[in-house]
Amino acid sequence: MKPLHYKQRLLDLERDLVARTEREMKLGREQSDQGVADLGDAGVAEEDSSADFNEAERDSAVLQQVRDALQRIEAGTFGMCAVDGQPIEPERLEASPWVTHCLKHQALLEAPGGHRFPTM
Repeated sequence: MKPLHYKQRLLDLERDLVARTEREMKLGREQSDQGVADLGDAGVAEEDSSADFNEAERDSAVLQQVRDALQRIEAGTFGMCAVDGQPIEPERLEASPWVTHCLKHQALLEAPGGHRFPTM
C-alpha cells in the first residue's frame, strides 16, 4: 500500500468537496432568497433550494469521511479494517479511499438486520 498516493488523492478530494459544498450551499441560499411571482414559482424555488442543500449535506458527510481517512493515515491505521485490523482490499481503497471496512465486514453491515461489530 502507498499511503502517500492515498494521502494526495484524499487531499484533492477534500479540496474538491469543500469547494462543491460551498457552491451548493450558496446556490441553495440564492434559491431561497429569490423573489417569486406566484405560488408555483415559490414551490419550484423551494424544491431547487432543497435539492442544493441535500447535495451539500451528502458532500459534507463524504468530506468528514475523507478527513477521518487523512487522520488514519497520520495515525498509521489507514487501509485497515475497523473490525479486525486486516488490510482492506486495494481495489476497494482505490475506488473509495475513505472506507473503514473490508468487503466482508461491509457486506455484513449492509445485510438485512445490519450486523454490529465491536471496533478495534
